[in-house]
Amino acid sequence: MGPAPHTVLPSEQDVVEVLRGVVDPELGSDIVDLGMVGDVKVAADGRVSVGVALTISGCPLRTQIREDVESKVRGLPGVADVDVTFAEMNQEQRSAVMQRVRKRLADNPPATEVPLTTRVIAVASGKGGVGKSSVTVNLATAMAARGLNVGVLDADIWGFSVPRMLGISGRLGATDERKIRPNELKVGKGTLQVVSMGFLVDDEQQALMWRGLMLSKALEQFLTDVGWGPMDYLLVDMPPGTGDIQMALGRLLPRTELLVVTTPAIAAQKVATRVADMARRSYLKVLGVIENMSTFTCEHGTDYALFGEGGGAALSSDIGVPLLGQVPLEPAVSAANDAGQPLSTTAPDSPAGRVFAQVAARITDELLPPVDMAGCTARMLDAVEAKLGATPRA
Repeated sequence: MGPAPHTVLPSEQDVVEVLRGVVDPELGSDIVDLGMVGDVKVAADGRVSVGVALTISGCPLRTQIREDVESKVRGLPGVADVDVTFAEMNQEQRSAVMQRVRKRLADNPPATEVPLTTRVIAVASGKGGVGKSSVTVNLATAMAARGLNVGVLDADIWGFSVPRMLGISGRLGATDERKIRPNELKVGKGTLQVVSMGFLVDDEQQALMWRGLMLSKALEQFLTDVGWGPMDYLLVDMPPGTGDIQMALGRLLPRTELLVVTTPAIAAQKVATRVADMARRSYLKVLGVIENMSTFTCEHGTDYALFGEGGGAALSSDIGVPLLGQVPLEPAVSAANDAGQPLSTTAPDSPAGRVFAQVAARITDELLPPVDMAGCTARMLDAVEAKLGATPRA
C-alpha cells in the first residue's frame, strides 16, 4: 500500500534522525551515534529500507533492535512500510564502536561518592604475582604518613588481600546517610579509609564464584554506596589483566590515572604493556611504572637479579611514562605484609621503605599533588561568611 496522494515523504536524513531514538541497551547509546546505521533508502511508494550493522551476527538484541527501528520509522508521516536488513561489522568497525562508547563514558561519567577533589590512582598489572597489592598497601601508608587522607579500595574482588596486609578486620559499618562506612586506620598524621570484599565475607578463605557483570556491579557499589569521606587520594588495587573491572573503573571514574606494576622480567613487561594500552583506549592517563622485586641484596652486600633486569625501564620507555621506583626484593616486605604491618610504617628506613617513601613524595609533590581548594572562590566566600558570623555553606 502506497502513501496517500500528495503526502510528503520523509527524507533519508529524517529517517536517520528518528533512529537516534533507538538505543542499544548493551552499549548504552543510540545506533546512529554508534555507527550502526548503514544505507537508508526511501522509495516513492513510501517503503523505507534501513541497513543495520551489528557488532556480531548473533547479537541477542537483534529482534529488539529490529522492532524499535520499525516502530520509530513507521512513526514518520508518509511511511508505508519498513524493511530492516542486518549485516555484521568487521573488526575495524567494531573497534570504532568501542572507541565511541569509551569516549562518551569518559565525557559523561556517572555520579559516585568519591569527592571530585580526590586524586584517583589505580594500581594495575598485566599479570598476577608481581606484588601489585603489596605496592598498593605500602604506597598508601607512605602517603598517609605524609599527613594525607588516603582511601584504599580493594577492587580485586576474587583475590582480595588488602585487609590482611593492613591488619584490619571487622565488618563495614553504616553512616547516618545510610551509606557504607569504610574501616579506618590511623597512620602517623594521616588516615587510611579502607573498603574490601574481605570485610563482607564470613571467611577470607571463601571462594567468590562471580561472573563479570557481578564483579562490575560490586565495584560500582563500592564507589556509589560507600560514604567516602574527604580524601586526598584514592588508591584502587586492581585485579590483574584488562577485563570487566578495568573497563568498569574507566566508566565510573574516568579521571583515574594508572600506576603500572611490573617485575624486572622482560616477559612481565610485555604483558604489562597491554594494561597501558587498555588505559589509553579508555581515555585514562598512565601516571608511571613501578618495578617490584628488582634486586636481592645478600648479607654480604652483593646484588642478585633473581627475576631478571630491565623490565621496568623497558616498560616506561615503551609507553612513554616515568619509572617512579624500583622496589628491591626484600624478605621483610613479605613478612610485614603477612603480619598486617606494612613496611612503609614499621621500617620506613629499610631499602624498600625508602623507595615507597620516595615514590609517594614524587607523586604527591610533583606528578599528582593534592587538589588545593584554599584559593578557590567557594572557599574564599566561606572564609568571609565565617568572619561575618554567618553559617558557612555546606
